[in-house]
Amino acid sequence: MRGTDRLQKILYVIMILLGIYIVYKAGSIVLGSPAVRSLFDSGSMQRNLEDAAVRTWAPGYAAAIERSDQDGKKWAGAWMDQLVPAYSFLADGQASASEETESGTEQTKSGMEETESGTEQTADRPESEPGQTETDGAQAESEPGQTETDSAQAENAPEAGTGTGEAAAAFSGSAMSDTLMEQLQDFDYLLSNYYTVDAGTSADAGLLDADVLLGEDLTIEKNPQVPQILIYHTHSQEAFADSEEGKVEDTIIGMGEVLKSHLEEQYGYNVIHDTGIYDLVDGVLDRSAAYDYARASIEQILAENPTVEVVIDLHRDGVEGQKFVTEIDGKPTSMIMFFNGISRDSQAEPLSWLENPYIQQNLAFSLQMQLAAQEKYPGFTRNIYLKAERFNLHLRPRSLLVEAGTQLNTVEEERNAMAVLAGLLDEVLSGR
Repeated sequence: MRGTDRLQKILYVIMILLGIYIVYKAGSIVLGSPAVRSLFDSGSMQRNLEDAAVRTWAPGYAAAIERSDQDGKKWAGAWMDQLVPAYSFLADGQASASEETESGTEQTKSGMEETESGTEQTADRPESEPGQTETDGAQAESEPGQTETDSAQAENAPEAGTGTGEAAAAFSGSAMSDTLMEQLQDFDYLLSNYYTVDAGTSADAGLLDADVLLGEDLTIEKNPQVPQILIYHTHSQEAFADSEEGKVEDTIIGMGEVLKSHLEEQYGYNVIHDTGIYDLVDGVLDRSAAYDYARASIEQILAENPTVEVVIDLHRDGVEGQKFVTEIDGKPTSMIMFFNGISRDSQAEPLSWLENPYIQQNLAFSLQMQLAAQEKYPGFTRNIYLKAERFNLHLRPRSLLVEAGTQLNTVEEERNAMAVLAGLLDEVLSGR
């Protein structure tokens, strides 16, 4: 019988070792799959695991603290303190926090009533969604409407006033109140009210510093004798809800021509409009290398026209079932979104193969345009979208990627948006 027991123990050990080996091999296969590696690279897997840990440990920790206090035993709380030190503050601060919350409830309610009675209601703005997952030669591009946004659009309606402070003085394109300037210096406020950050990248106070971005002088000396603005379209085939098939005027290229006309005829700029097609390969829609093709052409245009100081890549967004429209001067007008590629991943590490020396100027350009729109045409812009890649925004300091409307907007709404966009460009570039 002793021999049998010994044999059973040996078999148990062998089975355990085999189980460990099987789990190891299975884990290696799963973790090595492209889908799982993509989840880890994007950071979503880590965030999900962290969220699950918080949901699992936080309630258990609180329960252990409560039970140990009731029983007069401190060992459970001490053990949890060691295991999950990040939540140790709960034991000491839970009761006081509860009391403070209760005592502050009435004050908060009364404060909200006063705010509601003294503030005009403003129209809600829809959530901002990026249209395409853009690439810059290193990664493949997805089709319109597939990229998800992390945060909803928030409405800001600050009072216009006399700008103060160095940043407000430098950014003369928008009348900025002291209150707005103070709010913009709060990174959390700036991020939540003006930006949507893609899951594949990250933003911090060093990147989005309102004083720095509004202190950038983006004005140019207008000279209609030489080209100063370049408009092009990486995705030339984008059209609209009522676009007539085969009619270029009804596509995003047609909108580029409308924007050019306004900038030249109303504001006196000399504009080059590149109508090159970069998203068709042998007559078939293919955007996998569109940014590479566009970059080669735009670099040549810029080499031939060194006086160009502003480069605009004009797109139409593609969002499943979404139409973004507002009313300006009594006309239905497509809403627009400024799009920044910031060449950094979700861990704030730079994408060295997509170097862009003009990230700060690009961000300054979009933020100053956003504030000018907010002051003059509230509701015209969606949140600025930040994404990891570069999108050829490294070609000039004043580079702008604009998403105008979606596939559900009409040609008329798009044309009306181009008139407003031209006015905002002139406001920022002329510093008026």
